Amino acid sequence: MNDFKNYRPSPDLLKNRVILVTGAGQGIGRTAALTYAAHGATVILHGRNVEKLERVYDEIEERGGMQPAIFPLDLEKAGDKDFEAIAQAIKLQLGRLDGILHNAALIFGLTPLENQTLEQWLALLRVNLIAPFGLTRACLSLLKASPDASVIMTSDVHGHHPAAYWGGFAVAKAAAEALVKIQAQEWETLPRLRVNTLIPGPVHTPQRTRTHPGEVKQDLPQPLDLMAGYLYLMGPDSKAVSGETLFCQGCP
Repeated sequence: MNDFKNYRPSPDLLKNRVILVTGAGQGIGRTAALTYAAHGATVILHGRNVEKLERVYDEIEERGGMQPAIFPLDLEKAGDKDFEAIAQAIKLQLGRLDGILHNAALIFGLTPLENQTLEQWLALLRVNLIAPFGLTRACLSLLKASPDASVIMTSDVHGHHPAAYWGGFAVAKAAAEALVKIQAQEWETLPRLRVNTLIPGPVHTPQRTRTHPGEVKQDLPQPLDLMAGYLYLMGPDSKAVSGETLFCQGCP
């Protein structure tokens, strides 16, 4: 299923599920966290800015959602011990994990390769590729214990179709798509586990504002307009889907 316009999730689609959302403080991550909570999930909010996460936390509670949790972490600096600490905290505090939305992203702006530094590339790879790998690996025992676990990698059109000036960001996102396909093949004998890539396309987010500052943002979809895809892949209706790259706004 690659057209989510007609998907109608049930109100309790994610009831009793625990879902970790990275980059939950703003943009798509924030909207996904609120949407997952509205459909019954207990949401774990990850991000760097605690103040932003606390605002999302309060909004979930104000809307009557299950009490969320907050795990702040700078993915650019995180290592195995940090990811293992999150997994242990999830196990101790919540007892289970049924899904991860890898949505945190880092981009420095559009510039030719000759102007991009090694330090920038290392940061781009750590946040956009290495951190999702490390966090999924650290949480794997929890995901395996779930009766139905889903991992979603938010990618980008320029990772799927690399283009000039997108440099290390596009390379990291392209590698993330490869990571998803490899992981899906390795999980083929584990029918309760699945992993997919979801590409939002152009959407009104802080990241889009950074890369396209002169664009008329009112003409772009809002993050809420894309949530059918995020619900479909996280919920039980996508049990048979794994290793796929799906597009919220149609394949470009």
